[in-house]
Amino acid sequence: MAGYLAAYLLPTTVGRLDAGLPLSATEAGSIGSALLLSSAAAGFLLAAHVHRVGPRRLARIGLLLAAAGYGTAAVSHSIPVVVAGAVAGGFGSGTATTVAATGIAAQRNPHQASTLGLLSVSALAGAVYLTVPHLGPGHGLPLAAIALTALLVWPATGRLSSPARAATAPRETGRLPHRGPGLVLAGGILCWSLAQNSLWGVSGRIGLTQAHLSEVTVGLVFAVALGAGLLGVIGAGMLGPRLGRALPVGAGTALIAGCITLSASATGLGTFATGEIAWNALYPIVLSYLIGLAASLDRRGRWAVLVGSASSLGTAAGPLTGSVLAARAGFPAMGTILAAGLLAIALPLAAVARQPGGRPLLPGAVRRRGGAPAAVAAVPSGGAVGAVAPAGACEQPVVEIPFDTPAAPDRGAYGTAGPRQTTAAPGPGTP
Repeated sequence: MAGYLAAYLLPTTVGRLDAGLPLSATEAGSIGSALLLSSAAAGFLLAAHVHRVGPRRLARIGLLLAAAGYGTAAVSHSIPVVVAGAVAGGFGSGTATTVAATGIAAQRNPHQASTLGLLSVSALAGAVYLTVPHLGPGHGLPLAAIALTALLVWPATGRLSSPARAATAPRETGRLPHRGPGLVLAGGILCWSLAQNSLWGVSGRIGLTQAHLSEVTVGLVFAVALGAGLLGVIGAGMLGPRLGRALPVGAGTALIAGCITLSASATGLGTFATGEIAWNALYPIVLSYLIGLAASLDRRGRWAVLVGSASSLGTAAGPLTGSVLAARAGFPAMGTILAAGLLAIALPLAAVARQPGGRPLLPGAVRRRGGAPAAVAAVPSGGAVGAVAPAGACEQPVVEIPFDTPAAPDRGAYGTAGPRQTTAAPGPGTP
């Protein structure tokens, strides 16, 4: 939750940097991009070191760095100090997110774990959007909210494993599994997140300048939109793997493209609210499936961290990309360009999403008549024997247990019921 909050609060953070400091819109967007780029760098650097350092220690380091960095940026009016604090805070957020992604990948149901995380961060971000406009102007309020969240999350790190236990945990060695699908997913989600956050980074300016709304009204629209996102996450959690992953990822991405076009061309409250609310309802649904897909590719969480970091790279480039496109082409043209990019990557993402769910990765899967695999007895590396998973929820190697079965009887040893002829010599008393 603490790791993702900075990205969710990006519109108000960039908007207040622009309004509260002597910065242009492009410069404020660049600070937002630097924050998120630092978060992505943390994921790439720490992906292979979570188990060695220990999830608890790494999470606490990240939360302390986030609290110190964002807190410093919140109270300072010096642009270099604000930039340094934002970058340091972004690295702390990325560290916390790396630990979270590793933990999600280790769960029996990564999709359910990812939806719960998105549910909590959406609720918190919605509360911030409702509260901040009433607390006064200034660039520091959203940054202070992120710093405070990092401190409040600190007690939860006590439930994470210590470095000693993490070092003795069983590990998988060797190359990353599913390299082809993983690389396609990482490249696709980079572009996917770039398009999302190009609009998200300038959504506040669209509402204020093009739709002619007040900051309070824009904040209310964002809060309602994030509330719709909560409903979307709950719906995704209830739906689970029933439709597979390909349909939610492919069709959801195409629908998001339409929402981006509508929101970017908004000239009033109706179109702006409709586009933002529909978009925010769909965005976490698709994201939860993408996160779950990345987690299913490697139980150690390496693909989850790398794909998450690729997403952060796209998120980092979003504010600057959106600002440049809006400044040179205008908001409506920017929306059209972003929508076209999303439609171009919808098919590759759907193809990758179909691969684990559309073909039996599990040898010996039990199939319903004419349907998908129903359940299998799988043993993940280092796990307990006998875990039974629903269809599509587990994609681990299967241990085949041989059973001793009696040998097939010799058919010739049996005859038909009733009297039978025999060539044996007649017994005593036989006529």
